[in-house]
Amino acid sequence: MFDDKKMFEPVEIGKGVFWTGFYDKAADLHCNPYLIVEGDEAVLIDGGSRPDFPGVMMKIMKTGIIPENIKALIYQHYDPDLCGSLPHLESIIDSPGLRILTNTENIRFIRHYGGSTPVQSLDTIGYKFSFKSGRTLEFFNTPYAHTQGSFITFDHDTGILFTSDLFGSYSNNWQLFLKLEEKCLDCSLEGKCPSGLSICPVKSVCQFHKGLMTSERALKYAMEVISSIPFEKIAPQHGSILEDLETIVCIVKHLKNLKDVGVDAYLKGLSYDKIGNINPLLKRLELKGRHIG
Repeated sequence: MFDDKKMFEPVEIGKGVFWTGFYDKAADLHCNPYLIVEGDEAVLIDGGSRPDFPGVMMKIMKTGIIPENIKALIYQHYDPDLCGSLPHLESIIDSPGLRILTNTENIRFIRHYGGSTPVQSLDTIGYKFSFKSGRTLEFFNTPYAHTQGSFITFDHDTGILFTSDLFGSYSNNWQLFLKLEEKCLDCSLEGKCPSGLSICPVKSVCQFHKGLMTSERALKYAMEVISSIPFEKIAPQHGSILEDLETIVCIVKHLKNLKDVGVDAYLKGLSYDKIGNINPLLKRLELKGRHIG
């Protein structure tokens, strides 16, 4: 479980990388904004919701960074739990040099949060952002996992991969770092838990992805993209941080082979004729048109 003493503190999870999330004991969905500090510069990844803003901003200030030195807000998709605090961040940072980095497909939606900061599409910067020191963040597209413009961010210096909703989970038994017991690594997730857990963290991850990702194909493709990246640690926007490689391998295997994801679960058991036959609609409209004519 999370140490209550750390509730109001940023947690450094890698060199210059701070978890600045908000911990709510009663919640089953925990959000994890991350601040990367390099010298006198910083970027904030998936800054968080409007209600979480006071806690997130307090943690950012405790890292010692001056808000106006935050150079970029990275939004890996456009949901309110990532972008809701955008106007508040702009007001506190108050810098003409601030910019938003995201995919083109996200821009039209992020604008609805009322922000005025210039937005730069990732394709215009070659899917890379570099600090003055040369430290580089690289961006990888994971389309429809779970939005059209979803992407993930890799910090080459620390090997941390920021995966947004990928590897997220629902849980009211939340912990900041997850490490599976050895007996859990080969579990099929069927039957009784080999560790005697009342809540299986891997099942929580799988259920999260079944409900949130668009399809089996989109999730599998995202896992293939992730498998090509030389990461050392996974930092999702929800759920727990994964730094144990055996735990990561176990979860990747389950997600890569996960069935009944998104629309695939909804359409399960329905025949193609029932899904794709629009002839009755065309006939009705055609008859209506003739009648009107």
